[in-house]
Amino acid sequence: MKSAQVVYWGVTSETKAMSAQQDLQDLIRLMTVGMKVPMKDALSRVKSLQVKNLRSVQQIAECPLSDVQAAISDAKAARSLHNACKARMKNPAVPLASKRTGSHLTADVKRLKAAGDTRYLDGPDPVQPREYEAALELSVETDEQLIADTTLLTNRAPLVLAFAVELLRYTMPEQPPSSRLSLAQAVVSANSRSKAVSIGLEKGVSADEEGWGHGQPRVKVMGREVTVLKRGGYSWKGEEEVKETSDVKEPPATAETSTSGTIRGTSDSIASHTIKSWSTSQPITLKQSTFVVRAITLTEPSQRQSVLQSLFAAIPSLQSATHNAWAYRVKVPTNLFNATTIKEESFDDGESGCGSFLIKTMQEMNAVDTLVVMTRWYGGIMLGPDRWRIMRNCLADALSERLRVTGEQATLGGEALWGIDLEAMRNNAGTAGRASSRSYEAGVVGMPIHRPETAKAYLFKSFATRVDTSQNQEGNNITSENDAQSSHQKPTSKTASKKKTARELDLEKEENVARLLGAIRLLYESWAGYLSSSDLDRRAWNWYVAVRPEVESGPSGWGAKGHLKLSDILALRRKEE
Repeated sequence: MKSAQVVYWGVTSETKAMSAQQDLQDLIRLMTVGMKVPMKDALSRVKSLQVKNLRSVQQIAECPLSDVQAAISDAKAARSLHNACKARMKNPAVPLASKRTGSHLTADVKRLKAAGDTRYLDGPDPVQPREYEAALELSVETDEQLIADTTLLTNRAPLVLAFAVELLRYTMPEQPPSSRLSLAQAVVSANSRSKAVSIGLEKGVSADEEGWGHGQPRVKVMGREVTVLKRGGYSWKGEEEVKETSDVKEPPATAETSTSGTIRGTSDSIASHTIKSWSTSQPITLKQSTFVVRAITLTEPSQRQSVLQSLFAAIPSLQSATHNAWAYRVKVPTNLFNATTIKEESFDDGESGCGSFLIKTMQEMNAVDTLVVMTRWYGGIMLGPDRWRIMRNCLADALSERLRVTGEQATLGGEALWGIDLEAMRNNAGTAGRASSRSYEAGVVGMPIHRPETAKAYLFKSFATRVDTSQNQEGNNITSENDAQSSHQKPTSKTASKKKTARELDLEKEENVARLLGAIRLLYESWAGYLSSSDLDRRAWNWYVAVRPEVESGPSGWGAKGHLKLSDILALRRKEE
């Protein structure tokens, strides 16, 4: 998958960047395929070579052996690489190694294997974003009774992962499933490292504290900041359908109509001018709900009422919408040395939390002197946090169109992200490259990330055991554990159950994870309409602490497992007043 090629490019010329990319890939391919060097070792050596300005097979072949040995401390490895580069330059057309046809593998498996390699930079079969994200989607069980009757045997770290993955659906809804898994795993890694130090299992400062994430953006998840890498150019959409604007837009009309937050009546001339003044996103439909956002310049808060009045008179189809939420941000004078401040106001129109979400997103996009209207025709199926992602996409579309028309500029947020594995970055760095590896502004440096495939597999592995409490009629602690990891127990005299197949075990793991994620989603959903995304993020950690399995404190409890009652998670939901 091309977007999973986790490389940061610091060159200025596009032509040079393409050439440098090819040189890097050729060098890594020579090491990993031709010389059978493990990928992590190859990346470490590439870093060290870059420090000495040796960036291609040709440069290494033409330089003295002493230069290669100065970059790679292992003299034998340096000599082998130098000879391999020389041989490669003499016979550039000879393939590095024979390739298997792979006819026994399905196309899907081949593509997923290519995408699943932790740091493979040149996968043979790129995967389309929609296909890739669909393979990483996690099923969710919503049957409350089934969830409430479930108890799982697990340790604490994967529970943090589950809480973080679901939290990101609400706090960062624009992130695709792959990014949510990667960011959530980054939280788990950082938390585990911190915990290991606190109980004396590890010593010293973390890679983050040493500055290995210097210069990279950071995001906060469950109260913990993690270093991220922007997935430049990665575009993903879920199951929603993007339509043409004309599919939901009606011709101008002069009939008097009304809606929440608007006033009746306007003139034909104003209505005609209104349609040209507004920039409109492409309508997006998901599960029969259609969303569209419109944006217009607004220089004074007092203009808001008349502008909305004109819009609803000009486009009568908006009157049939279920919700017409709006928000604006306008610069206003403060009467203090000609200074200005930004006034913000919003209206949900029944779409709980929409107004504040529009304001927050406009802040991220640096949209000022702007009024936006989010229109939704409800299709009868609740979308959960997916609605925030769709609203954000529509809002970005409308604002970018307005900025294109007016010539203004703004920084649009919402890029897909990877969580960077800083500990792996430090561990993989060679002695020669250690001093300069923290500067990512120069040269081409591979950045290890937390792979979403690994995070998903970790979830399934960690929640393989379901505890059957149906036999606990006397209220004691005796339980029967249904372990999807190992079903080698001998059948009892009462139950002559046969050994489960691998497929049945996998389905049981998926079902366990689906019930857990369902419980967490029901918890978040109950609070999402009443808390801001930042407040929801802050509370998530406390909710995790309230339900995490009980284990011994200190080193003896590290990695230990305990019972997780999903009913405890449901009990944390907001009580209706």
